[in-house]
Amino acid sequence: MVTRVGNDIYFDDLSDPQFGRLQGLVLKLGNLAKTDFSLEKVLNDARNATGLTDFGPDCFREPLQVLLNAYQADPLMSPIGASQVYNDLVRCASNRLIIEDRRQKTHDLDNIKIDHPLSIAGLPRSGTTNLVNLLGADSRFQKLPLWEAQEPFCAPGQEEAPKSLKLRSKLLNRLLKNNDSDIDDPRYYRCSLRWSGMKMMGPELAAMHPMNPDHIHEELELMTFDFGCNQFEWTAMVPSYRDYYLQKDQTPHYEYMRDVLKLMQKERQDTRPWVLKCVQNPEQLPALKHIMPDATVVFTHRDPVAVIQSCATMIAWGHRMLRTKVDPRLVLDYWADRFETLLRACVKDRDIWGPKQSIDVLFHEYMDDQIGTVAKIYDLYGWEFTSKAQREMQDFIDSHRRGKHGRVRYKLKEHFGVSAEEIRERFDFYFKKFPVKIEVE
Repeated sequence: MVTRVGNDIYFDDLSDPQFGRLQGLVLKLGNLAKTDFSLEKVLNDARNATGLTDFGPDCFREPLQVLLNAYQADPLMSPIGASQVYNDLVRCASNRLIIEDRRQKTHDLDNIKIDHPLSIAGLPRSGTTNLVNLLGADSRFQKLPLWEAQEPFCAPGQEEAPKSLKLRSKLLNRLLKNNDSDIDDPRYYRCSLRWSGMKMMGPELAAMHPMNPDHIHEELELMTFDFGCNQFEWTAMVPSYRDYYLQKDQTPHYEYMRDVLKLMQKERQDTRPWVLKCVQNPEQLPALKHIMPDATVVFTHRDPVAVIQSCATMIAWGHRMLRTKVDPRLVLDYWADRFETLLRACVKDRDIWGPKQSIDVLFHEYMDDQIGTVAKIYDLYGWEFTSKAQREMQDFIDSHRRGKHGRVRYKLKEHFGVSAEEIRERFDFYFKKFPVKIEVE
């Protein structure tokens, strides 16, 4: 269970989950589910959901099959976990159908430009989410809210939300005291229902990582429709897919993502520059440079130990519903290895982005002076930090104070059986490159 002491949150049952009545009921019902991880079933379900049939070039089938094989081979994935990842695959395949339909109807796609984007690259839990939402408060930017990142377009003829979908979304928002919205779009309501479901199963999620529909998200979601990105590692244990991903050139998936942004830009009839962020980018800097050569890139940096203990706690806690057995140390070891791989690639390729197009932001300095950090970013970006932009950002800061929903207190040694120093010693190469502040002793 979870213990709250004032604003502090402690996870007391990370390796031995204790469930409340609602979670227990959901698990009992969810365990009755049977999931068929076959490629054709995923594709047929997507066809039925959208009324479309053309997925475009078949290159997506190989990574999708690798992913399906990884799910199928996982003996500890719970029936709820299997159902969740399967539904996500159908959503991704459905989006692919809709995007292909849009692409075929857009004859000037090559002429649409993504001009001078501002792109944030950094480890998760290193300030990327807060920073992109802070910059996104400046109304001069285009941004990518979660509800559009997960479903960029409606299927033809499905632009209106059914009354039942609206009602369920609004009732749960009222029950959970979510902020309501005047956006009348089926994609928004579906995203809202997913957020409500996550909050019902784990109210502490908001304290770790907000996933409400209006939350500005990352373009990594757009690459899931091409089934090529590390997003799938966050929702399941898929080491075979990870190995496949690391062996492949990811440039085609970045090109796919860029084209989806172009289609969205055309749909919006909006030519403002994008503010973007992606936690995969540090290990894919050449691919990012290929698709957005005129981008300004903000690299965020933080003590890897702080990042790893936070991510491992969040993921292990989520495993209580997604897996039949929770092994916190296995989770920590996986992500320590994963982040080492990512950061070694970042250190190797960092200088691809020269000083006229990039800036390094240290987490502790950003937390101490958010507005001052943004002023430095704008100096590099070539924008005036107007009084209006400052007001918009200050409003965001005032309404999103750190720890607003509670602050998780971590127990690295107790939960994971490892010391901070044991983890930190393997990241000496990173500390030599970037002077991040040690946060976990």
